[in-house]
Formats: sequence, structure tokens, C-alpha cells
Amino acid sequence: MSQRQVRRYRILGKVMFVLYIAFLVYFLCFAEWYGRTETPQGYRYNLVLFKEIMRFIEYREELGAFAVFANLFGNILIFVPYGFFISMASTCRGFFQTLLYSFALSLGVEIFQLFARVGSFDVDDLLLNTLGGILGYILFLICNIIRRKCYGQKQKIYKRADS
Repeated sequence: MSQRQVRRYRILGKVMFVLYIAFLVYFLCFAEWYGRTETPQGYRYNLVLFKEIMRFIEYREELGAFAVFANLFGNILIFVPYGFFISMASTCRGFFQTLLYSFALSLGVEIFQLFARVGSFDVDDLLLNTLGGILGYILFLICNIIRRKCYGQKQKIYKRADS
């Protein structure tokens, strides 16, 4: 792959990353569907790890499958693109960097929600969001391996054709 193609992929990754961050800010702060525009009742927070996860599992019948899925898997899925795009757009990538960046962004979102009184501060969300970022990094690694394998096969074909 030429340097020009690599640069194009990096630019594409950066553009998609900016669009994703804009979506994330809208979704986490302003989305009416999740009650972001309601009048705040006060600070809501959970500092006990697995408390909300267990509550959603325990009351899954009363809450409904959608509420359980949206809370548990939604918090993971919404950060998968972050882990993917931060790895795609950055030259400094790795498991621990992605872990740290995912945790830092999630912590920033949770602190914002606490003080802006939209949503609630929840350590379970920190865990699930960070896990989503890591899964995005793993997805990036898989895609990168596939890309390199395909690129390697193309190089072999080109070398044979030149011989």
C-alpha cells in the first residue's frame, strides 16, 4: 500500500472519528429518546461496581428486553466505533492506549452527565464503555490483519507478473 493510500485511510479515519464524536455528544447530551431534555431532579449516581448491571439483569422481566439491551449492550456498542476510529486515525495505537483513552472519554462523559444533570454518573457505564472501546480496538486489529493479508497477496501477484 502506498503512502498516499495510507494517508487517505488516516484522513478518512479522522473524518469518521469527528462525525462519531459529534453523534456521541448529541446522543449522550441531547437525545430526547433517553430523557436528556427532561427537567433534572438532582444528582443521580452509582459508585458501586455491578450494582446497575445486576439490577437490570434481576428486573429484566419488569423492565423489558429493550431496556436491558439498551443499557447493557448499548453502553458497549456506542464505544466500539471509538476504539476502532481512535486506532485508525492515530499513529500511536495499542491496547493500553485504547484502554486509557476509552476510560478517559467515558469518565469525561460521566462527569459531564453528573454536573449537567443529564443522565447519571454510573461506574458500571465506565466499565461497559471502556469494554466497548477495547472491542473496537480488537475489531481494528482484525481488519488490519485482513488488510495486510490481502495487500500481501496483491504484492505477490504483482511480483510474479513482473518476473
